[in-house]
Amino acid sequence: MTTKVTFLENSGFIVETEKEIIVFDDYKDPAHAVVKAVEHNPEKPVVFFVTHNHPDHFNPDIFNLAQSSKRIYVLSSDIPSREVHDSMPVDWMSAGDIIEGIFDDIKVKAYGSTDAGVSYLVTLGDGTTIFHAGDLNYWHWENESTSREVEKAHNEYKTILGRIASENKRFDIAFFPVDVRMGANCAAGAEEFLEAIDVKNFFPMHFKGNYEEACDFENYRLPESVAERTTMYCLHKPGEHVTL
Repeated sequence: MTTKVTFLENSGFIVETEKEIIVFDDYKDPAHAVVKAVEHNPEKPVVFFVTHNHPDHFNPDIFNLAQSSKRIYVLSSDIPSREVHDSMPVDWMSAGDIIEGIFDDIKVKAYGSTDAGVSYLVTLGDGTTIFHAGDLNYWHWENESTSREVEKAHNEYKTILGRIASENKRFDIAFFPVDVRMGANCAAGAEEFLEAIDVKNFFPMHFKGNYEEACDFENYRLPESVAERTTMYCLHKPGEHVTL
């Protein structure tokens, strides 16, 4: 099945298949990619996912999108309920929750995060698996974090990653933060993620700086076997897309 992946901004992406349009963390869309996708495919149902309440991941304007399409919003439980009208088709999720049967054949499981909200595993009807990490990462800051803070952050990350990896051996598509503000080890969380789980197509996100550094895949510290099994993509311009 052909799958089109489009970058919105920060951690925002569209995953468009032959059957549905899936939107992750659309807080800003300068290329109007979501509107275009919906207008070009009015028959496709649309699922909006929001991983957490940070303003660079959640914008209540998403509730004004795709109003003529069959749609549903899957929201982390930390999203303020005041932003959601009673008539909105919403499912709320916390870590560990599972929703089955979205538009008949989409399954979602929410995993934890090392920051706010959740990460999502979306399984489509044909078995395609899509993981969006939200703000799940090994967050530590060069020249700022103390050794104790680094150790604590690493242990928290490994605990959640271990749980995900124990239940999932492979993802077809994965979106994961590589935030260059963290310094030389900005890809450390992504490296551990890619070693723990067989990822077919990997997309860094949440650059917050020089995307070229985040996309310098040759400098990722990965075993050769991992690098060979994963195709790495660098979508960084709003509206930029790739067909898988």
